[in-house]
Amino acid sequence: MKYQQLENLEAGWKWKYLVKKWKEGESITCYVDTSEAEAAVQGLLAIEHEPTKVIKWIAKHMSPDLDKKLKQAIRAKRKRHFNAEQIHTRKKSIDLDFRVWERLAEKSKELDCTLSDTIEYLLSESNKSEIASKKVLDIKNDLHNLLDIDLE
Repeated sequence: MKYQQLENLEAGWKWKYLVKKWKEGESITCYVDTSEAEAAVQGLLAIEHEPTKVIKWIAKHMSPDLDKKLKQAIRAKRKRHFNAEQIHTRKKSIDLDFRVWERLAEKSKELDCTLSDTIEYLLSESNKSEIASKKVLDIKNDLHNLLDIDLE
């Protein structure tokens, strides 16, 4: 496995995930009876800082429907956690207007590359254009200076 599993840390993530789902109104327990479900949830809320008890609670009370979703969420959280340790794998975000994102996405499809690659390409093209413009301006100035000297 690429990313190390840290049981205590992941138990906290699982607890947060389950509490979030419960607050959103989803059924997180395997019980049909509301009083049993409520008692199980209260038990979960009471063991926030006890990772081993959280794991046991999940094994005993969690709805089987949530099992796959919980595993996917934890796997994604684990990946983000370990990727955040190194700057080159850390996820960055930028704020774009929709129309800007749309144009960038079109250009990405045209170039057949990712949005990040497209941004890099556009920046490098912009730099090349700046350098070329500066060279043309320098040549014009040199030519102007040369012609001024000849006229005198």
